[in-house]
Amino acid sequence: MPWNNQGGGDQGGPWSQGGGGRGGSGSGGPWGQGGGQTPPDLDQAIRQGRDALRRIMPGGRGGSGKSLFLLLIIFIGIWAATGFYRVNPQQQGVVLRFGEWVRTTAPGLHYHLPYPIETVLTPEVTRDNRIEIGFRDISGNSSSRRDIADESQMITGDENIVDIDFVVFWRISDAGQYLFNLAEPDDTIKVAAEAVMREIIGRTAIQTALTEGRQDIQVQARTQLQDLLNEYRAGVRVRDVQLLAVDPPSDVIDAFNEVQRARQDRDRLKNEAEAFRNDIVPRARGAAAKLIAEAEAYEAEVMNRAKGDSSRFDQVYRAYAADPDVTRERIYIETVEEIFTNVEKIIIDEDSSGSGVVPYLPLKELNKTAGGT
Repeated sequence: MPWNNQGGGDQGGPWSQGGGGRGGSGSGGPWGQGGGQTPPDLDQAIRQGRDALRRIMPGGRGGSGKSLFLLLIIFIGIWAATGFYRVNPQQQGVVLRFGEWVRTTAPGLHYHLPYPIETVLTPEVTRDNRIEIGFRDISGNSSSRRDIADESQMITGDENIVDIDFVVFWRISDAGQYLFNLAEPDDTIKVAAEAVMREIIGRTAIQTALTEGRQDIQVQARTQLQDLLNEYRAGVRVRDVQLLAVDPPSDVIDAFNEVQRARQDRDRLKNEAEAFRNDIVPRARGAAAKLIAEAEAYEAEVMNRAKGDSSRFDQVYRAYAADPDVTRERIYIETVEEIFTNVEKIIIDEDSSGSGVVPYLPLKELNKTAGGT
C-alpha cells in the first residue's frame, strides 16, 4: 500500500515527520500512537483554509475570487427576494416556519424568511362552503336527492321519528386555525352540525318541527354550531343553516298524513264552531242588554209615576185640609170630566125648544155625515 514503509525504518506513513519514533519501530496506527506516526498539525490545516478563503476574496491572489464573491452576493439577494409574497383580497396568508404555523397575514404584500426557513399558504376565505347532511345531491339539483337515513332520521322531544335534510353554509374566518387546529375540519363541521341538530330536535315536539318551529330551529342550530366550533378553535364562521325537508319517515308517511288530515278536519270544525259562537253570543248579549235597558226604563217610569202620584195626593190633601168644600167640588168635576171623556155626548138647550125633547133626531149620524163632508 502507498502509506506503508517502503524504504526502511526511517520513513513512516503520510503523517510521519521524522524517524522511527518510540521504540525505533516504523509501524503503528495512523495517528502515531502505536508507532512512529504523529497526528496532523491542526494549526497548519487552519492556515491553509484561511489562505484559500483569502484567495477567493476581493484583492486576493486568485483571479476569479472577485467574480465568485459577486455571484455569491447575487445568489443571496435572489434567495432573499423569494421571501416576498402577495395575499389576494379573497385569501389569508399562513406563514410556516420549518412546518410550524407562526402567524396569519391579511391581504396585501408581505415578507417571510426565504425557503426552506419559512413558507406560506394562501387559502381562500371568502368562498361559501356547503355541507349536506341527511342527503346527497345526485345531479347537482336540490330536487333530486338521495336520502341518507343514518344522518337524517332523528328522535323528537315527544319520542317520534322525523326525517330532516339540511345544509350548512360556512366560510373560513381564521386560515391558520382552520388548517392546523383540526385534522379533518370538513368532517368535524359535519359531525358537529349533525350533533347540534339532533340535540335541538330532541327537545322539540314533532308537530312544532313540521310547522311553525322551523325558523326557530334554524336560528338555534346556527348559533349553537358556531359556539361549538369556537370551542374547537376551528377558524370557521357559520353563515347559515337551512332546513330543506322536515318529514315523517317514508314507512309511516301515509298514516301520518291521515293523522294530519284528521287534525285539519278537527281544526276546521273548531273554527266553524267558534264562528257560530261569535255570531250567536253577541246577538244574545245584545238582546239581553235590550231587555235590561227596557226593564230599567220601565222601573224608572213606574218609580217616577208613583212619586208623581204621591206628590199629587199630598198636594190635594193639603188643599182639602185648607178648604174641604172647594176641594170636594173640584174633585167631583175632574172625576165627571174623566168619566165623560170617552163617552158620546149630546147637549140640548132647554130654553130654545121648550121641553128640550125631540121624538127622534139622529144627531149622531148627522154629525158623522157632516164630518165626512
